[in-house]
Amino acid sequence: MRIGIPIESRPGERLVAATPKTVGQLVGLGYEVVVESGAGASATFRDEDYAAAGAAVGGVADVWHSDVVAKVNPPTDAEVASLRPGATLVAMLAPAASPALVEDLHARGVTALALDAVPRISRAQALDVLSTMSNVAGYRAVVEAAEVYGGMFTGQVTAAGKTPPARVFVIGAGVAGLAAIGAAGSMGARVRAFDVRPEVGEQIESMGAAFVQADAAQQAVSSDGYASALTDEQERLTQEMYTAETADADIVITTALVRGHAPTTITAAMVDGMRPGSVIIDLAASGGGNCELTVPGKAVVTENGVTVVGYTDLTSRMPQHTSQLFGTNIVHLLQLLTPAKDGQLVLDLDDPVQRGMVVTHHGEVLWPPPPVQVSAAPVAAPVPTPEERAASAAATLADTNRRRQRRSVVLGLVAVLVLLGISFAPAVFLGHFTVFVLAVIVGYYVISNVSHSLHTPLMAQTNAISGIILVGALLQIGDDSWLVTVLAVIAASVASINVFGGFLVANRMIRMFRKDA
Repeated sequence: MRIGIPIESRPGERLVAATPKTVGQLVGLGYEVVVESGAGASATFRDEDYAAAGAAVGGVADVWHSDVVAKVNPPTDAEVASLRPGATLVAMLAPAASPALVEDLHARGVTALALDAVPRISRAQALDVLSTMSNVAGYRAVVEAAEVYGGMFTGQVTAAGKTPPARVFVIGAGVAGLAAIGAAGSMGARVRAFDVRPEVGEQIESMGAAFVQADAAQQAVSSDGYASALTDEQERLTQEMYTAETADADIVITTALVRGHAPTTITAAMVDGMRPGSVIIDLAASGGGNCELTVPGKAVVTENGVTVVGYTDLTSRMPQHTSQLFGTNIVHLLQLLTPAKDGQLVLDLDDPVQRGMVVTHHGEVLWPPPPVQVSAAPVAAPVPTPEERAASAAATLADTNRRRQRRSVVLGLVAVLVLLGISFAPAVFLGHFTVFVLAVIVGYYVISNVSHSLHTPLMAQTNAISGIILVGALLQIGDDSWLVTVLAVIAASVASINVFGGFLVANRMIRMFRKDA
């Protein structure tokens, strides 16, 4: 089968659905790939680069008559008419907001897969273009803010005096919000962030930002993986918190979207309370904007000197990396749809990931898809009767008593053996044994109280300790006492496993952050 990659027809669009690198991966799956001449020019990808990767460079007709057409944005009416009946279209289609496009694709007999309808489940993360776009948009939002803001992000101490760091307030800690937090923090800003979902507080703090607490205004995540709309009381409390935070911030980045709709989080009155020179970057401008003064697609300056940026093309402003990430999402999708790697697309409607993306297929409209359960909450167990509860409690109590008795017997035997060993052991052993017992106790309490985020450096420290043990054991091998030699060999073996195993684990973790991995 042949995959066509067209030039994006959306005005000002600089993205392309495939890069030379992803073209090579598609060819490796057995597909023929044809790229429209000039499709990657705005993203710095030349036609000869595509050709070198194994693609054919052709014209408009070559691309739109392909078996599969992959693009970024929804097709125009003329592009839909160019698709051959029975072809497969892979693109962001926004089917819920585009019923006319869905009907046109259905009438054309096209199998349409909406990249922006990937179910929000773990197995589908590699296909999730919305997360890809949000990540880029969050990063680019900080770049745009840095350009508009009249000061430096990081604090400076110079002979001429010192400057404070920029104060950044981020609303929403989804993919875009976390990307913005990371970018602003890496530039030296003092970052504060709020989200209605309290469970993301740890993620915010892990990136070095302060989590703004507003307990009464926060809620648990809904069953479909998205935050729910706020109640009137929660709305009032968040408005009070937003008023205080925006007045103190130099830069405000808003990311709140509820199923494509942008709720108002920053009112005109809040903007009036901000200092001149402050900046608002509204990442929800495409959904109407979180700020009342946002003009989608433009940057406006208010009467009190606050700049409100409502650009809707942030991802296109970083076309090279965005195209690479977007193209990789498409590769992952086609890897799923090409199980035999023979260049033949196979659609499995029993797979919830594939079914969730299918809009039209074989002359049928399959949108909306059946709901996918993504809640991590366990299924509620049936309520037991009073007799069952009493029997369960009795069984639990009996089991606890048996475990306690076994533990007491084992501890008693160990204590007797230790006392016998101490009684007949030489005096020098008693000193070593005391140090060993104290080391075990101290080590247990130290390690058990270490935060999970510090386990990697802790592993490096234990590698160093194991290295000391290994050196000591090697020095004891060959001792006149066979017992000492045996213990030294065992110690050397165990320490070697810990040292080399630790280095292997550390190397694997480091490889995850390498650019060429």
